Amino acid sequence: MESDAVSRMKQSNIFRLKCSVRNYDWGIRGYDSRVARLFALNSGSIIDPDKPYAEFWMGTHDSGPSFLIAATENGGSVDSDSTSLKSWVLENPNVLGYKVVEKWGADIPFLFKVLSVAKPLSIQAHPDKELAKELHMLQPKVYRDANHKPEMALAITEFEALCGFISLEELKDVLRTVPEIVEMIGDADTNRVLLLNDEDDEDNLKSALRSAFTQLMSASKSLISKAISELKRRLNSESEVRPLTAKEALVLQLEKQYPDDVGVIAAFFLNYVKLTPGEALHLGANEPHAYISGECIECMATSDNVIRAGLTPKFRDVQTLCAMLTYKQGFPEILQGVPMNPYITKYVPPFDEFEVDRCVLPGGASVVFPASPGPSIFLVAGGEGTMLHEESHRSDVISEGDVLFIPDEAEVNITSEVELLIFRTGVNHKFFDTFMNGK
Repeated sequence: MESDAVSRMKQSNIFRLKCSVRNYDWGIRGYDSRVARLFALNSGSIIDPDKPYAEFWMGTHDSGPSFLIAATENGGSVDSDSTSLKSWVLENPNVLGYKVVEKWGADIPFLFKVLSVAKPLSIQAHPDKELAKELHMLQPKVYRDANHKPEMALAITEFEALCGFISLEELKDVLRTVPEIVEMIGDADTNRVLLLNDEDDEDNLKSALRSAFTQLMSASKSLISKAISELKRRLNSESEVRPLTAKEALVLQLEKQYPDDVGVIAAFFLNYVKLTPGEALHLGANEPHAYISGECIECMATSDNVIRAGLTPKFRDVQTLCAMLTYKQGFPEILQGVPMNPYITKYVPPFDEFEVDRCVLPGGASVVFPASPGPSIFLVAGGEGTMLHEESHRSDVISEGDVLFIPDEAEVNITSEVELLIFRTGVNHKFFDTFMNGK
């Protein structure tokens, strides 16, 4: 039988969430981790100083579900672990708005995270919908859902990543200056790339890159170990007579963390991206990437599908990854965000499922988040204030670690006591524009 607290929550317009944490080995340990601090404040748990805290999950994915926390009449709260956000939304799809339900069914189409990255994640890519369905059917224990996973990382601190393939000219320079790669891929693939130019047919460019990259990633363990050993010896020697490039320094760092891993050398093929706080990077399906260090907000379609091929002790599916990649070349687009008012900046990737707002609200200031035709999740990442939902005239004190679900068509007014840092994710507003135009 349903509790009175949950029943009252169903009649309310603001829902607090108790969220999940993932303790992957690459996470930042203990109190230094923003994920650890947010999770501890959100759940009332104690931080283990020796434990890595990698990801704070907010949403409906089965691998890290969020649960409703019901407000009581006296202003307190009741933890309701038996009621997941996913099951509640399934029973109450009206909170999503009819446009979202028509497109994605009775579920939230995005997954919202905070990441604390101490050492590189795997070189990986996420499948498109067609491949995701196929992989989930064939290996459901490895690929846990049938959805695609476009994503965006919004830097909270300085944030580093490898993302997408370098340009043709950069790749030629790598083949001329990194003899260890030539040893691994052979003269035929090397010469094929070196003879290309930007005027060549796009399919020919992609085919040459695909062949070289696949040859590299498929190399034997003994060849990989030999090449990395030679690379390390050469770069350490050259560092005594010249400054190493940023990519060379990164490769030596990767080698210390993942010795004898093909991902160390594969890094030469990928763009080295450094984001400052407030900058964002978006990644479509079938694009190679690896987060290296720092903390970020991450948002994606509701999926946990990852195909790995390097810089990891986990299961690798090199053949699938090399076959699925788009092999687009060039530096990725960096989103600076669009100011919506003095306090809110909006980041809009080219994906229907999500967009992210970043709000920095000085002490004593107020801001309004306009109503959206779809659901939103708010994360209070720092500070304290009050949140007023205009329709219900209900006011809630909010502070660091609070996560709130907001239904469609709900305007939210926030006033800060001390400076507030808030991130909101919701369905991409361009989806609604297209939806209405389609009607």
